[in-house]
Amino acid sequence: MNEFDPFQVVRATGSTNGTGPVPGKTPSINTPHFRQYDDTLQVPTTIAESRRFEVSLLAREVSDLCLGKPALRSLSVSATVSDALLMLKGSGDNFISVWSCDHSSNAKVGFEDCRCVGKLCMVDVICYLCKEEKLASPSSALTSPVSVLLTKPAGIVRHVERHSSILEVIDLIMEGAQNLVVPIQSSISSRKKLLQKSSFGPTQHNGREFCWLTQEDVIRFLLSSISLFSPIPALSIDSLGIIGTEVLAIEYHDPAYSAVDLISSSLSQQTSVAVVDDDGKLIGEISPYTLSSCDETVAAAITTLSAGDLMAYIDYGGLPEALVQVVKARLKERKFEGMLELLEEFSPSSSSSCSSDEESSSSSPRAPVRSRRYSRQGSYSARMVGRAEAIVCHPRSSLVAVMIQALAHRVNYVWVIEDDYSLAGIVTFSDMLKVFREHLDSLCR
Repeated sequence: MNEFDPFQVVRATGSTNGTGPVPGKTPSINTPHFRQYDDTLQVPTTIAESRRFEVSLLAREVSDLCLGKPALRSLSVSATVSDALLMLKGSGDNFISVWSCDHSSNAKVGFEDCRCVGKLCMVDVICYLCKEEKLASPSSALTSPVSVLLTKPAGIVRHVERHSSILEVIDLIMEGAQNLVVPIQSSISSRKKLLQKSSFGPTQHNGREFCWLTQEDVIRFLLSSISLFSPIPALSIDSLGIIGTEVLAIEYHDPAYSAVDLISSSLSQQTSVAVVDDDGKLIGEISPYTLSSCDETVAAAITTLSAGDLMAYIDYGGLPEALVQVVKARLKERKFEGMLELLEEFSPSSSSSCSSDEESSSSSPRAPVRSRRYSRQGSYSARMVGRAEAIVCHPRSSLVAVMIQALAHRVNYVWVIEDDYSLAGIVTFSDMLKVFREHLDSLCR
């Protein structure tokens, strides 16, 4: 397969502008490596200078990555699951931050006693409601304290100061951090601060505001200066040894409820659950990212449908009337009357419970999920049609091409498949960051 690599020039010349060393020759330490475009733009002109520039680049303060980021809305750890659900729906945010303090009251809390202790999304609520004892009475389950949803490993959320370096951030990610909480300079006027008190989730904590910094932000930052790391970005992910073989997967005909723990694990790992056929070929995925666009009634579909039918549920933004009746019948058979009532309240017919960025305006039927396959024409970066889609690449794909794929589709991972579409593994943002960190370590030896 001829995969298009937008950075193939890096492989050929050692730079993105075509002025690097001649292919096949080992460059000396003074070999011109980058073009100096003008007198005002200081660009490294030798390999030695580029290495020094790499180190200085990643020594920049973390505040540089926070420009333009919105302030975090907060939820007190003393709130309920229902409060979290209302905030997720009302704010429109994919994740909300949970804090150890409550600024909805007038009580003054010391800064050290006011910390972000975790993050939540709709998938946390959905997986919680999928527990058998909660399905019988979801309304009671929603009155539980929000702390029951904070089951992710410790250290996923970490506080860092504005002056911390990018290197420190990468090290924290290597230790397992997913979201870093960074103080930002508030640009909100006093009037807006007063109006904010009545809005969903306060953003002020003792006069300070904070933002999320994610793995995606760091990868995007590195991509903006990717030529400085040549030739590493042009190497294949296979040769770099970053293809993870321990993947979360379920077969197409398996019951979807058997994937609940896998979905929860994939949320913690910022990956997804692969859906494969009997031969281990990738069909699609059950992604926390797409599930987060659903409401809590998707728990009924997870409980009663197969993995393949759940993919269709997510893909089509709901169920055809026939499957809706199947879900209701199975809920009634298993005596999950509470979930049945919730389903009827939100979706009395076949109306959608999963929002979609691309709602179909055509009444023509679409191809069934199981019939989809990746096209052999063009790049492996092509998505499967629909929302239960999987972003895929080949073991020979370059690191930079995979980075671009993941960033373009706003995911933290890319599935790796062979020529016969069998699942070979997965590449994650943390795997990519490990490569850059090891490269920087080698410069200091």
